[in-house]
Amino acid sequence: MPKASGEHLFIADLHLSPERPETVALFLGFLAGRARGAARLYVLGDLFDAWIGDDDDTPPYPEVRAALRELSATTACALMHGNRDFLIGGGFARDTGCRLLRDPARIDLAGARTLLMHGDRLCTDDKPYQRFRRRVRNPLVKQLFLWRPLAKRRALAADYRRRSGAATATKAEAIMDVNAGAVRRTMRRHGASHLIHGHTHRAGDHDFVLDGRPARRSVLAEWHPARGEVLVCDGGRWWREPVE
Repeated sequence: MPKASGEHLFIADLHLSPERPETVALFLGFLAGRARGAARLYVLGDLFDAWIGDDDDTPPYPEVRAALRELSATTACALMHGNRDFLIGGGFARDTGCRLLRDPARIDLAGARTLLMHGDRLCTDDKPYQRFRRRVRNPLVKQLFLWRPLAKRRALAADYRRRSGAATATKAEAIMDVNAGAVRRTMRRHGASHLIHGHTHRAGDHDFVLDGRPARRSVLAEWHPARGEVLVCDGGRWWREPVE
Protein backbone atom coordinates (compact mmCIF):
# COMPACT_ATOMS: atom_id res chain seq x y z
CA MET A 1 0.00 0.00 0.00
CA PRO A 2 1.23 3.60 -0.63
CA LYS A 3 2.87 5.23 2.36
CA ALA A 4 0.81 7.76 4.34
CA SER A 5 3.69 10.18 4.81
CA GLY A 6 7.25 10.82 3.71
CA GLU A 7 8.97 12.22 0.68
CA HIS A 8 7.09 13.69 -2.26
CA LEU A 9 8.96 13.61 -5.58
CA PHE A 10 8.29 15.89 -8.56
CA ILE A 11 9.55 15.35 -12.11
CA ALA A 12 8.57 16.49 -15.61
CA ASP A 13 9.69 16.64 -19.23
CA LEU A 14 11.32 13.25 -19.64
CA HIS A 15 10.14 13.01 -23.27
CA LEU A 16 10.47 9.23 -23.33
CA SER A 17 10.47 7.70 -26.80
CA PRO A 18 11.98 4.80 -28.77
CA GLU A 19 14.61 7.28 -30.02
CA ARG A 20 15.80 8.04 -26.47
CA PRO A 21 16.73 4.64 -25.00
CA GLU A 22 19.23 6.11 -22.53
CA THR A 23 16.58 8.36 -20.97
CA VAL A 24 14.16 5.43 -20.82
CA ALA A 25 16.79 3.36 -18.99
CA LEU A 26 17.46 6.26 -16.62
CA PHE A 27 13.76 6.53 -15.79
CA LEU A 28 13.31 2.79 -15.31
CA GLY A 29 16.26 2.80 -12.92
CA PHE A 30 14.73 5.71 -11.03
CA LEU A 31 11.42 3.86 -10.65
CA ALA A 32 13.16 0.71 -9.46
CA GLY A 33 15.42 2.59 -7.06
CA ARG A 34 15.02 6.13 -5.74
CA ALA A 35 11.27 6.40 -6.26
CA ARG A 36 10.53 3.30 -4.18
CA GLY A 37 11.50 5.06 -0.98
CA ALA A 38 9.02 7.90 -1.49
CA ALA A 39 5.43 8.34 -0.41
CA ARG A 40 4.32 9.97 -3.67
CA LEU A 41 5.63 10.58 -7.17
CA TYR A 42 4.20 13.41 -9.27
CA VAL A 43 4.94 13.49 -13.01
CA LEU A 44 3.93 16.95 -14.24
CA GLY A 45 3.60 16.38 -17.94
CA ASP A 46 5.56 15.24 -20.97
CA LEU A 47 6.52 11.88 -19.57
CA PHE A 48 6.43 10.87 -23.23
CA ASP A 49 7.67 12.82 -26.23
CA ALA A 50 4.44 11.91 -27.98
CA TRP A 51 1.45 9.81 -26.93
CA ILE A 52 -0.85 8.74 -29.72
CA GLY A 53 -3.25 6.61 -27.71
CA ASP A 54 -3.38 4.06 -24.93
CA ASP A 55 -3.30 1.26 -27.52
CA ASP A 56 0.24 2.12 -28.65
CA ASP A 57 2.38 -0.91 -27.81
CA THR A 58 5.60 0.34 -29.40
CA PRO A 59 8.66 -0.58 -27.30
CA PRO A 60 9.60 0.72 -24.76
CA TYR A 61 6.07 1.80 -23.77
CA PRO A 62 4.97 -1.61 -22.40
CA GLU A 63 8.10 -1.73 -20.25
CA VAL A 64 7.45 1.78 -18.91
CA ARG A 65 3.85 0.88 -18.10
CA ALA A 66 4.93 -2.27 -16.28
CA ALA A 67 7.49 -0.35 -14.22
CA LEU A 68 4.92 2.26 -13.21
CA ARG A 69 2.45 -0.48 -12.30
CA GLU A 70 5.04 -2.13 -10.07
CA LEU A 71 5.95 1.16 -8.38
CA SER A 72 2.33 2.14 -7.75
CA ALA A 73 1.95 -0.88 -5.47
CA THR A 74 4.17 0.85 -2.90
CA THR A 75 4.31 4.52 -3.95
CA ALA A 76 1.32 6.64 -4.94
CA CYS A 77 1.85 7.88 -8.50
CA ALA A 78 0.10 10.89 -10.02
CA LEU A 79 0.41 11.93 -13.64
CA MET A 80 -0.47 15.21 -15.34
CA HIS A 81 -0.85 15.72 -19.07
CA GLY A 82 1.80 17.72 -20.88
CA ASN A 83 1.68 19.34 -24.28
CA ARG A 84 3.20 16.19 -25.82
CA ASP A 85 1.22 13.46 -24.07
CA PHE A 86 -2.22 14.94 -23.42
CA LEU A 87 -3.85 11.88 -25.03
CA ILE A 88 -2.93 9.65 -22.09
CA GLY A 89 -6.27 8.27 -21.00
CA GLY A 90 -8.10 6.11 -18.54
CA GLY A 91 -6.71 2.89 -19.99
CA PHE A 92 -3.17 3.96 -19.21
CA ALA A 93 -4.19 5.03 -15.71
CA ARG A 94 -5.91 1.72 -14.96
CA ASP A 95 -3.02 -0.30 -16.35
CA THR A 96 -0.30 1.56 -14.42
CA GLY A 97 -2.12 2.49 -11.23
CA CYS A 98 -1.32 6.17 -11.83
CA ARG A 99 -3.89 8.82 -10.93
CA LEU A 100 -4.52 11.39 -13.64
CA LEU A 101 -4.34 14.95 -12.33
CA ARG A 102 -6.17 17.99 -13.62
CA ASP A 103 -4.07 20.93 -14.74
CA PRO A 104 -3.85 22.88 -12.51
CA ALA A 105 -4.13 20.76 -9.37
CA ARG A 106 -3.81 22.16 -5.86
CA ILE A 107 -2.41 20.14 -2.99
CA ASP A 108 -1.55 21.02 0.59
CA LEU A 109 2.09 20.23 1.18
CA ALA A 110 4.33 21.08 4.11
CA GLY A 111 1.73 23.54 5.37
CA ALA A 112 1.61 25.42 2.08
CA ARG A 113 -1.05 25.50 -0.63
CA THR A 114 0.91 24.21 -3.60
CA LEU A 115 -0.24 24.46 -7.21
CA LEU A 116 0.89 21.84 -9.72
CA MET A 117 0.86 22.58 -13.46
CA HIS A 118 2.58 21.42 -16.61
CA GLY A 119 3.32 25.06 -17.37
CA ASP A 120 2.43 25.50 -21.04
CA ARG A 121 -0.79 27.39 -20.35
CA LEU A 122 1.28 30.02 -18.47
CA CYS A 123 3.25 30.86 -21.64
CA THR A 124 0.59 33.34 -22.71
CA ASP A 125 2.96 35.48 -24.81
CA ASP A 126 3.19 32.60 -27.30
CA LYS A 127 -0.20 33.29 -28.85
CA PRO A 128 0.11 30.91 -31.84
CA TYR A 129 0.84 28.04 -29.45
CA GLN A 130 -2.10 28.93 -27.20
CA ARG A 131 -4.43 28.89 -30.23
CA PHE A 132 -3.03 25.53 -31.27
CA ARG A 133 -3.40 24.20 -27.72
CA ARG A 134 -7.07 25.12 -27.57
CA ARG A 135 -7.70 23.48 -30.93
CA VAL A 136 -6.02 20.13 -30.28
CA ARG A 137 -7.44 19.83 -26.75
CA ASN A 138 -10.98 20.03 -28.12
CA PRO A 139 -12.64 16.70 -27.15
CA LEU A 140 -13.97 16.18 -30.67
CA VAL A 141 -10.56 16.77 -32.27
CA LYS A 142 -8.97 14.32 -29.83
CA GLN A 143 -11.58 11.66 -30.51
CA LEU A 144 -11.26 12.03 -34.29
CA PHE A 145 -7.49 11.55 -33.96
CA LEU A 146 -7.87 8.46 -31.77
CA TRP A 147 -10.28 6.89 -34.25
CA ARG A 148 -7.55 6.83 -36.90
CA PRO A 149 -5.50 3.63 -37.42
CA LEU A 150 -2.40 3.37 -35.24
CA ALA A 151 -0.01 3.60 -38.20
CA LYS A 152 -1.66 6.82 -39.37
CA ARG A 153 -1.43 8.29 -35.87
CA ARG A 154 2.28 7.46 -35.73
CA ALA A 155 2.87 9.26 -39.03
CA LEU A 156 0.89 12.31 -37.93
CA ALA A 157 2.77 12.49 -34.62
CA ALA A 158 6.14 12.30 -36.39
CA ASP A 159 5.10 15.10 -38.73
CA TYR A 160 3.93 17.21 -35.80
CA ARG A 161 7.27 16.81 -34.02
CA ARG A 162 9.12 17.95 -37.12
CA ARG A 163 6.91 21.00 -37.58
CA SER A 164 6.99 21.83 -33.87
CA GLY A 165 10.78 21.78 -33.84
CA ALA A 166 10.96 24.07 -36.85
CA ALA A 167 8.45 26.52 -35.35
CA THR A 168 10.23 26.61 -32.00
CA ALA A 169 13.55 27.39 -33.66
CA THR A 170 12.13 30.63 -35.08
CA LYS A 171 10.51 31.90 -31.88
CA ALA A 172 12.07 34.45 -29.54
CA GLU A 173 13.23 32.90 -26.27
CA ALA A 174 11.18 35.30 -24.17
CA ILE A 175 7.78 34.25 -25.51
CA MET A 176 8.48 30.59 -24.72
CA ASP A 177 8.82 31.31 -21.00
CA VAL A 178 5.95 31.83 -18.57
CA ASN A 179 4.30 35.22 -18.33
CA ALA A 180 4.78 36.75 -14.87
CA GLY A 181 1.28 38.19 -14.83
CA ALA A 182 -0.23 34.82 -15.74
CA VAL A 183 1.72 33.21 -12.91
CA ARG A 184 0.44 35.72 -10.38
CA ARG A 185 -3.16 35.56 -11.57
CA THR A 186 -3.18 31.77 -11.52
CA MET A 187 -1.62 31.47 -8.09
CA ARG A 188 -3.98 34.11 -6.71
CA ARG A 189 -7.02 32.37 -8.20
CA HIS A 190 -6.10 29.10 -6.49
CA GLY A 191 -4.89 30.63 -3.24
CA ALA A 192 -1.42 29.10 -3.69
CA SER A 193 1.89 30.28 -2.27
CA HIS A 194 4.00 27.73 -4.18
CA LEU A 195 3.78 26.83 -7.87
CA ILE A 196 5.57 23.81 -9.33
CA HIS A 197 5.66 23.31 -13.10
CA GLY A 198 7.73 22.04 -15.99
CA HIS A 199 7.50 22.67 -19.76
CA THR A 200 9.96 25.56 -20.12
CA HIS A 201 13.10 23.45 -19.38
CA ARG A 202 14.43 26.38 -17.32
CA ALA A 203 14.97 24.66 -14.01
CA GLY A 204 15.23 26.85 -10.95
CA ASP A 205 13.46 28.34 -7.94
CA HIS A 206 12.09 31.87 -8.07
CA ASP A 207 11.09 33.63 -4.84
CA PHE A 208 8.85 36.69 -5.00
CA VAL A 209 6.11 38.51 -3.11
CA LEU A 210 2.48 37.85 -3.96
CA ASP A 211 -0.10 40.12 -2.37
CA GLY A 212 2.32 40.98 0.42
CA ARG A 213 3.28 37.39 1.22
CA PRO A 214 6.28 35.24 0.26
CA ALA A 215 5.71 33.02 -2.76
CA ARG A 216 7.82 30.63 -4.80
CA ARG A 217 7.78 29.23 -8.35
CA SER A 218 9.76 26.01 -8.82
CA VAL A 219 10.55 24.96 -12.40
CA LEU A 220 11.34 21.30 -12.97
CA ALA A 221 14.27 20.19 -15.10
CA GLU A 222 14.15 18.44 -18.45
CA TRP A 223 15.68 14.95 -18.43
CA HIS A 224 18.58 14.08 -20.72
CA PRO A 225 20.14 10.73 -21.71
CA ALA A 226 22.70 10.71 -18.90
CA ARG A 227 21.06 12.87 -16.26
CA GLY A 228 17.70 13.84 -14.82
CA GLU A 229 16.59 15.76 -11.77
CA VAL A 230 13.93 15.35 -9.10
CA LEU A 231 12.50 18.00 -6.78
CA VAL A 232 11.99 16.54 -3.30
CA CYS A 233 9.79 17.66 -0.41
CA ASP A 234 10.00 16.00 2.99
CA GLY A 235 8.08 17.80 5.71
CA GLY A 236 9.10 21.44 5.40
CA ARG A 237 12.37 20.78 3.57
CA TRP A 238 12.83 21.13 -0.17
CA TRP A 239 15.83 20.13 -2.27
CA ARG A 240 16.84 18.94 -5.73
CA GLU A 241 18.61 15.68 -6.47
CA PRO A 242 20.35 14.53 -9.65
CA VAL A 243 19.18 11.29 -11.24
CA GLU A 244 22.11 9.53 -12.89
